[in-house]
This record gives sequence, structure tokens and C-alpha cells, in this order.
Amino acid sequence: MREKIIVILGPTSSGKTKMGVELAAKYGGEIISADSRQVYKGMDIGTGKDLKEYKIKSIVNGQLSTVKIPYHLIDVIGPNTQFSLATYQKMAWRAIEGILERKKLPIIVGGTGLYLQTIVDNYNLSSAKPNKELRKKLERLTVAELFEKLIKLNKKFALKLNNSERNNKRRMIRYVEIISATKKGVEHPIGCSTPNRDYLILGLNWPREILCDRIYKRLIERLEKENMVGEVKRLHREGISWKRLESFGLEYKFVSQYLQKKLTYEEMVEKLNIAIRQFAKRQMSWFRRWERQGKKICWIKDFKEADKITKKFLK
Repeated sequence: MREKIIVILGPTSSGKTKMGVELAAKYGGEIISADSRQVYKGMDIGTGKDLKEYKIKSIVNGQLSTVKIPYHLIDVIGPNTQFSLATYQKMAWRAIEGILERKKLPIIVGGTGLYLQTIVDNYNLSSAKPNKELRKKLERLTVAELFEKLIKLNKKFALKLNNSERNNKRRMIRYVEIISATKKGVEHPIGCSTPNRDYLILGLNWPREILCDRIYKRLIERLEKENMVGEVKRLHREGISWKRLESFGLEYKFVSQYLQKKLTYEEMVEKLNIAIRQFAKRQMSWFRRWERQGKKICWIKDFKEADKITKKFLK
């Protein structure tokens, strides 16, 4: 029998966690996070872990009870620890195997396109070890200079990269590092899913105006009700440098700049709102690109639609 796995993706603030939890409650599932920042302990509000959403009211033995949905790949390392794509892939596969062994349904939920693709398309990641001396030299280069270096090392591979990858300095450094060590490109065998596994990919999205409104409301709630500024203060007090906090981007970048008095509170909110909207747009660009590569994503509007497609998939 083929193993069934569900993926729920979408831009930030689209309601992925809620959808995943509802499906998990109905079909006996466990959640695997596909978010590049939710792996870090103590970074709860800024990353939108929404851990309270993993508790859901459900009918158990004829009675209404609170059910806690198990989750994986959340809170696995400290913020000062580097976390690679290869590490995520290994941990996610291990989580999937464990869930399947328990006869439960794996539900991968997240908006980090590269994390999702590395699982569904079974990326063959390089085992090249980090080169600290080379990294120090590469850190001094701009993203454009890194891309030029990559062109010289392996033009064919470099030209395959999309704009998101070309503008990600950390990823570009890793590519240069791998190619310098192995003399070949990083293998991204698109469409090479793990044998005997079927993936149903459900996509959540909203019209632009509605998504922008959801993003802004969620931002204000995190700032005014959940004390996101206090979370960043605590992380810095616990030894996370401003530079490291800013490297996480979005909430951690702009709140850190506000706490360092580089921005006023109003400037922080305005710049952060714009940055999150731009991030959501990049997420959607990644998912559309994945579709162009041949991956089928079933775009849904609500739980009723998701439930209907899921029921058919699991038969």
C-alpha cells in the first residue's frame, strides 16, 4: 500500500496551522512544521508558532473534549545554533517515519518553500562539510559578487537559481562552499518523490486586499496583545546578539532595530508591515514556480473544501 502524506502550504497569515490542526483532529494526524524559524526555541511570537492552536475541541467517545495535536520540528534547537536544510530534511524524514509507524497521518504545514520541496521532491543534498575560513572570506562579498563567483565556478548550475535563491546570501555562500569542495552543483532532482509515497498538496491563499488586512491585524495583535517586543528583549538578554536577531529577518530584524533606537515605534510597524507583505508575495512566487515545474497544488478556500479533497485522497 502507498503511504499517504498531506502538505498544507500558503503565505504567512493565511491560516495554515488552523487548517492543519483541524484535518489532524479529524483524520488522526500529526503536524510536521515546515518553517525555517519555528525550529528555534524561545522564538514563539515572532515566528507565529501559535502553539495554542494545537489544542482543539473535538468529539471523543461521544463527548466534547480538548484534543492536543502532536507536532514536530518546532523548538528543536537554540537561536544561536546554525540549522541547515540537510538537517531539516533528515529530521523531517525521521518524523514522517515515526508518524507512519504509529499508523497516523503525517501533515506537513508551512510556508518555507525550500523546506517543503526538499521533502516532497526528495532533494539529494550535498554532504560537503562547512569551510569556516572560506565562509569568512565569502561573508565580505555582496550577494551580486557571490552570484558572479558562482557563475565562474558552475555557470549551468548558477543560471538555474531563481531570484529568491540568488538574493539569499546565506544560501549563496553555501552553494559556493559546496561547489568549491565537490566541483559540481547541488542536486535538486525536481519531481523525484520518495517511492511508494503519495503527497496531497493543499494551498491556502486569499485575495491580495484580504491577505494584507490579515497580515496587519496579526502584526498588531502580536505587538499589542502578545508582547512581541518583550520576546525580542528577552532573547537579547539571554545572549542572542542584535546581529544574530536581525539575521532572522522580519519581526526580529525590525523590533531589534527599534530596541536599538534605530527606528521609532511607528517606523517599525510601518516597515515591518511592508516587509511581511513582500515576504508573502515571495512565498506565493515560490509556490507558483513549483507548479510550473509540474507539482500539483490544490488551492482551497476553507475546511469544507479541504476535507472533501482529503477524504477522496485517503480512500
